[in-house]
Amino acid sequence: PRRILDMSYSRHFLDFQGSSIPTSMRKLMVTKLSPNFREAVTLLRDSPVPIPGDGDLLVRNRFVGINASDINYSAGRYDPSAKPPFDAGFEGIGDVVALGLSASADYSVGQAVAYTKPGAFAEYTVVPAKDAVPVPAVKPEFLTLMVSGTTAYISLKELGGLSEGKKVLVTAAAGGTGQFAVQLAKKAKCHVIGTCSSDEKGAFLKSIGCDHTINYKTENVESVLKKSYPKGVDVVYESVGGKMFDLAVNSLATKGRMIVIGFITGYQNPSGLQPVKAELLPAKLLMKSASIRGFFLNHYLSEYKMALKDLLKMCEKGELVCEVDLGDASPEGRFTGLESVFRAVDYMYMGKNIGKIVVELPHSVNSKL
Repeated sequence: PRRILDMSYSRHFLDFQGSSIPTSMRKLMVTKLSPNFREAVTLLRDSPVPIPGDGDLLVRNRFVGINASDINYSAGRYDPSAKPPFDAGFEGIGDVVALGLSASADYSVGQAVAYTKPGAFAEYTVVPAKDAVPVPAVKPEFLTLMVSGTTAYISLKELGGLSEGKKVLVTAAAGGTGQFAVQLAKKAKCHVIGTCSSDEKGAFLKSIGCDHTINYKTENVESVLKKSYPKGVDVVYESVGGKMFDLAVNSLATKGRMIVIGFITGYQNPSGLQPVKAELLPAKLLMKSASIRGFFLNHYLSEYKMALKDLLKMCEKGELVCEVDLGDASPEGRFTGLESVFRAVDYMYMGKNIGKIVVELPHSVNSKL
């Protein structure tokens, strides 16, 4: 007997409730493996708008998040078997403009959702309903929590052992995830030290509660730490790598712990790494009974929903500053449209951002949503 395909949901899908959805869209694709984002990624101007399946949402992206690891992704470092072309970007927020029948049990057209999944650097992305996160509004502030906020929250909770009076050093403290590490450590009643690259960033850090800021462009971080904290620091939240990693190891107190969430200084190198003085590491850790733990968000997905829920609550109550950098201070101005993702990635690697870098995707005025 012939199999009968259940297409009942497709009738529902075709009812967009008045949203005007084009047949083609623009998106960014990795067309060549390279840590040079401009070399690796191509802007496609005429890609078909994807069609959601039964359990999916079609999200019109209004803001997309830029992450340091976007270039690890375009270099194929997360999945050595990945062969181009594949979609770029993995963080977006927007409106549901169409959905499958099963997905309509929990979502409706016009609803604001955020998500993390490959393919965010596009005007429209299909997101499985089970992976979407309902948000109160399409605000870029909520996007800052999806990867950057949860990384800080889960890593400090699971690995930081924070308690009142502990000294916590946050490197790249004014960046997308550093800003949350500073605030969450302060909430745990710790003394927080933040490194940054400008006085403007230092002022921002002070405004979110950082006790001691160190401008590594004008100050010698190692000697400042030795002088101010002769017994060392208890916890380091480290995302820079290279010389900063070495310096942070040397600054650990007895029983100190370092959490490595990245090593951005090496990502643009062919190997993805900056050399570190690792030969002395076993002796240094032993002499201090210190530890170094790596943290990769994908390994802690069981904690993710709970963490995000808590962060969203804090953000809505105004208990958490979610600083967004839309590029207004960059030479060519605000990051608007997919073509400006390239500029936004450059801006991040020049270390110019304060808070999380976000690109706005304006939608056409003929939309009814």
